[in-house]
Amino acid sequence: MRATGSDYMHWAKFKPPVRFALTASEVPHFRMDSLPIAIADLDMDGASHPRYPPLREAIARRYGVAAEQVAAADGTSMANFLAMAALIAPGDEVLVERPTYEPLLGIASFLGAEIKRFDRRAEDRFRIDVDRVAAGLSERTRLIVITNLHNPSSALADEAELGALAKLARKTNARVLVDEVYLDSAVPARRSAAHLGPEFVCTNSLTKVYGLSGLRCGWILAEPELAERMWRLNDLFGVNQAHQAEMLACIAFERLDEILGQTPAMLGRNRALFDVFVAGRPDLECMPAEHGIVAFPRWTGNTEPLAAHLREHQDTAVVPGSWFEMPDHFRVGLGVPTDLLEGGLKRLGAALDDLQ
Repeated sequence: MRATGSDYMHWAKFKPPVRFALTASEVPHFRMDSLPIAIADLDMDGASHPRYPPLREAIARRYGVAAEQVAAADGTSMANFLAMAALIAPGDEVLVERPTYEPLLGIASFLGAEIKRFDRRAEDRFRIDVDRVAAGLSERTRLIVITNLHNPSSALADEAELGALAKLARKTNARVLVDEVYLDSAVPARRSAAHLGPEFVCTNSLTKVYGLSGLRCGWILAEPELAERMWRLNDLFGVNQAHQAEMLACIAFERLDEILGQTPAMLGRNRALFDVFVAGRPDLECMPAEHGIVAFPRWTGNTEPLAAHLREHQDTAVVPGSWFEMPDHFRVGLGVPTDLLEGGLKRLGAALDDLQ
C-alpha cells in the first residue's frame, strides 16, 4: 500500500513538549526582526512573483551554480518531493540508504516506486559502501537516494564516494538524489554534489543550519532541463512561493554570515561535550561527532523504553531509533544551546543508569 503521509513528521510535530528537547534537528531559531528590516522592504503589493529571479540568483551565487540550475521549493521536504516526482514513475526502482530520514521513503512510496535498500552500517561509521549500493542496483533502478550529511548519523560522504555513486548511476541511466540540508554544517565546509556531474540532484534549505525554518525557503540544484521540469511540477502543488517569504529569504542570503554568527562555535562545543559524554558511558557506542547537528549513538537495548523513561522522569526527549529502522540506536540533537545540551545529557545519563 502506498504511503499517504509521514508518521515520523506527525510524531515530531505533535509530541508533548519537554524542557530538554534533544529531539531538535536544527539550530536555535534566528530572529529576523533583529535585522534592520522595515515592512516596506517586503514588497507588500499582494502580488505573486513567479520564479522570483532575485532569490533564484541568490541561491545560485551561494552555491556556485547557474541560476538555470535552481528550482525553488517550500523547504527541503517539498524540494525532495518535487525532485522525486520529476525523476521517477510508478513501478520504477528507487534505491534508498538505510537508515534514512523516514519522509524520503514516504515520498517514494506515495509516487508508486518499488523501494530497495542498501545498508550504511554503524560499524563502518555509516559510510557509504559502494559495493552494497552496486549489489542493490538493477536495470530498473532510476534513482539512488542518500542524505549528506547523513541523517541520522551526520556521517560525511566525500567526493570520492559520491563520484563512485555517479559511476554506478550511469550504468542504469539513473540519477542520485542528495538531501544536503545538513551539509552546510560540515567541518570544514564542503561544496554541493551538484558540482560533480549531471547525475546529481541536490536539495537544501535555510532550515536546519540557519535557524530559519519559518521561511520555508528550499531549493533543488539540478541540470537546467530537470530544474525546468520541477518548476512545471510545482505549478500543480504550490504554483508560487509566498512572496514576502521570498523577500525575507533574499535578505537572509545577503546576511548569512551574520545569521550564522556564533552557531558554528556553539556546534563545535556541543560536539565535544557529546563526545566526552559518550566516552564516559560503557553502555553507549557512537562515532565521534565531527560534523553536523545530530548524532546517533547505539545503546544496549531497545530505545523506545528509554525515550519513554526520559519523558516521564527527566523532562527530556530523544528520537527513538525505531524511526530510523534501528531500535537499538537513538538520535540526539546537538543544535540546542550548550547549557541546555549539558542539562539534557546529564538527565540522559541518569535515565541510562536507571535502566541498566
